[in-house]
Amino acid sequence: MTTTVEALTPRTRRGAELLLLLFAIGIVLLAWVTTDLNRNGTVPPNILPVAGGFTVLVLAVHLVLRWKAAYADPVLLPVTTVLNGLGLVMIHRLDLARGKLGTDGDAYRQLIWTTLAVVLAIAVLIVLRDHRLLRRYTFVSMAAAFVLLLLPLAPGLGRSINGSQIWISLGPFNFQPGEFAKIALAIFFAGYLVQTRDVLSLAGKKILGFTFPRGRDLGPIVVAWALCVVVLVFQNDLGTSLLYFGLFVAVLYVATERVSWIIIGLLLFAAAVVFALTAFAHFHERVDLWLDPFSPESLDRSNQLANGLWGMASGGLTGTGLGAGRPYLTPFAESDFIFPSLGEELGLFGAVAIILLYLVFCQRGIRTALGVRDGFGKLLAIGLSFSVAFQLFIVIGGVTRVIPLTGLTTPFMSLGGSSLLANWVIMALLLRISDQARRPMPEIPVGVAADDPSPAEVTQVVRLS
Repeated sequence: MTTTVEALTPRTRRGAELLLLLFAIGIVLLAWVTTDLNRNGTVPPNILPVAGGFTVLVLAVHLVLRWKAAYADPVLLPVTTVLNGLGLVMIHRLDLARGKLGTDGDAYRQLIWTTLAVVLAIAVLIVLRDHRLLRRYTFVSMAAAFVLLLLPLAPGLGRSINGSQIWISLGPFNFQPGEFAKIALAIFFAGYLVQTRDVLSLAGKKILGFTFPRGRDLGPIVVAWALCVVVLVFQNDLGTSLLYFGLFVAVLYVATERVSWIIIGLLLFAAAVVFALTAFAHFHERVDLWLDPFSPESLDRSNQLANGLWGMASGGLTGTGLGAGRPYLTPFAESDFIFPSLGEELGLFGAVAIILLYLVFCQRGIRTALGVRDGFGKLLAIGLSFSVAFQLFIVIGGVTRVIPLTGLTTPFMSLGGSSLLANWVIMALLLRISDQARRPMPEIPVGVAADDPSPAEVTQVVRLS
């Protein structure tokens, strides 16, 4: 009896991705038509150009993946398509309530930003042939992140909106550079920690059962904490500050597997928050609104949180139906409070479905981190996935009164170009890393040890180092 061993080549799963994409497009178009039927009783006259344009955009990314990243994760793009599309539907629904039609509506501008985001994601997939190339720019990414964070503080360029100095004005457009700063910080954290994780995880003293780092090894987390305080104090933005610091602590914990880093991080951030609460009235008002949003004093200051909670309560389990609710009564329903807007008209079932889509997105990112074969790719995929998950927690926690409101946007859904561009780039980077993770290893010639690197691999390592 003869046994034959054959190499098992994994499937690319691009066909499954195409089927999921068609299903995702169908969900978005059905929601768009349902909104107009409930609102006006007619099929929207612009359904054909909207359907055609949206379909062309997502299928373009699919074709690029077949060309440049055939083994990329087949679920990330369909999930992103549904989330982005539902955000467009809700923005369109709010436009109908406010009488903004055609090119005057926010949905038209959001569709333009979606087009630019897709083009940028395609450019990342084509230009970035290997995610390990980003490791060369570890400290360049750090410098870029600092510049992006400090731009809103520049005289004549920065702009304060709703009490937060996190915007810059470029002609008629407002842009939030901090959205791209989190990507640069994720690259820097991954590149730095993959080099220093051994020292950070092994050296130190044990106190109360926890191994704490040496004083000279505390430099990186102190710098990250100082950056967090700068954002917190000078830009009045608790949410972005929390997101940056949480990103660093999460990647640091994954790299070192030491709980002491989380304890130190929480203590440092708690100290910064206590200082801000005592020094700045803006943060104190946010906490008062969080503790009792329905008090007369809170309603005089802002009824945003109260209206959002009332709207979700009126939606019940199944919702009022797309186009049949009153989400427009909540200020900034298309940006900060787009999740409560969808929760009102889709109900608890619809809101949970949206959260599950985000969980699937983050789970696929973590699965990519587990499968990729280099340490830098693992930390980068974890950092990018955690940034989306943690931002979602901050946003939904704020609008559901779990934590104070922070003003962050809901990834892929909220009105705004900078957030949409940055999150599509995150999705493209995860696709690039997942292609490397799922791509089969090259066959080893007979007579060559399995752990001996090939000349091509040696040359690649030298180039990437």
